[in-house]
Amino acid sequence: MAEEAWIEAKRDGPGLVLAAGGRWLVSTAAALDARLKALDRALETTAPPRRVSVDCSKIAALDTVGAWLLLRLSAVLARRGAEAPIEGLAARFGPLLHQAEKFAAVSAPPSPHHHAGPVDGLAHIGRITTNAVRQVASGMDFFGLVVVTGLRTLRHPGRFRFVAFVSHMQRTGSAALPIVGLLSFLVGIVFAYQGADQLRYYGAEIFTVNLLGLAFMRELGVLLTAIIVAGRSGSAFTAEIGTMQVNEEIDAMTTLGLDPVEVLVLPRLCALAVTLPLLTFYANVMGMIGGAVICDLSLGIPLPLFLQQLRGAITGWSFWLGILKAPFFAVCIALIGCREGLAVTRSAESVGRLTTLSVVESIFLVIIFDAAFSIIFAQLHI
Repeated sequence: MAEEAWIEAKRDGPGLVLAAGGRWLVSTAAALDARLKALDRALETTAPPRRVSVDCSKIAALDTVGAWLLLRLSAVLARRGAEAPIEGLAARFGPLLHQAEKFAAVSAPPSPHHHAGPVDGLAHIGRITTNAVRQVASGMDFFGLVVVTGLRTLRHPGRFRFVAFVSHMQRTGSAALPIVGLLSFLVGIVFAYQGADQLRYYGAEIFTVNLLGLAFMRELGVLLTAIIVAGRSGSAFTAEIGTMQVNEEIDAMTTLGLDPVEVLVLPRLCALAVTLPLLTFYANVMGMIGGAVICDLSLGIPLPLFLQQLRGAITGWSFWLGILKAPFFAVCIALIGCREGLAVTRSAESVGRLTTLSVVESIFLVIIFDAAFSIIFAQLHI
C-alpha cells in the first residue's frame, strides 16, 4: 500500500522546491490540510522566494480533493508574488487537475481589492440603461401578444373564461373594499384638516370643501386606489402565475394545447379593468365622508352646507376625469403583474424578486401615466 500524503520544503538556491508525494485523497485531506497550513505559517517567517516549484512526481494517488489542495497551494503562493508551477504530476492525473482548475476558476469569488473607477460607473449606468430598454421592449411585446389574443377571443367569445373573470372581480374588487375605504377615509380626514389649517389664515375655511372635492375626484382617489391595487392585486397576479411556473403547471397547460395568455392573463386583465373604476368611485365617496367628518368637527361646517359647497365645486368633468384614468391604470397593473409572473424561473427566489419588481414597476408607471394625463387635460383645458 502506498504511503500517506506528505509534503516537504527544500531550498534550491534563491528558489524553493515543495516536494509532494503519497496518496492525496479525501481520506488524507484533513491531515494534509494541517501540514499545508503549517508550511504556510513557516514560509511567512522567511523572505518570500521568487520561484517555488511544486514537485508532484511522487504522488501515487489523486482525487478531486487532492487536486483542489494542490491548486489552493499554488494560488496562495501566487498571491505572495512567487511563481508556483505544478510539475512532475503523472499524466493520468492531468485531466482531473484540469477539471478541478476549471471549477476553481468558475467558483472563485471576485477580488475584494477592486476599487470602482469612473469607467466602472459608466459601465454600470450603461447596464442599467440597457436593462431598462430591454424591459420596455419586453413589455411592448407582451402588450402586443395580449392584444392579439384578446382580438382572437372576441372572434370566438366562447373561449373567454367567464367563471375566472367573475372570480377575479371578487378578489380584486369586493375583497379590496375594506382597505381602500379605510385608507381613503383617513386620507380625506388628513387632507381636509391640513387644507383647513392653511386656509384659516385667509378666512376661507369654506373652500376646504372645494379643495378636498377637486383633489379627490381628479387625482387622489384614482391614484390612491391604483397604488393599493398594485400592491395588493398586482403582486398577487405575479405570485400566483409565478408559482404555477415553478410547479411547471404552465408547461403542462401549453402541452395540453391551452394558451396561458388566454387562460391566465385575459380574465385578470378584464376583471381589474372593470373593478378599478368602481373602486375609484368608492374611494372618492369615502374620502368625501372623511372630509365631511373633519369639516363638521373642526370647522363647524355641517353636512348640508358641505354638500351644497361640494355640488358647486364639482363639475361633470371633475367627476369623470378620475374615473376615466382608472381603466388605463388597471391595464397597466394587470399587464405588469402577469408578465412578471410568466417571467419567473423555477426558483422561489425568482418568485419573490419578480413580485417585488412588479409592484415597483406598476406604481412607477401609474404615476408616469397620471402625470401624462394631467398634462393632456391641462392642454385641453379640462
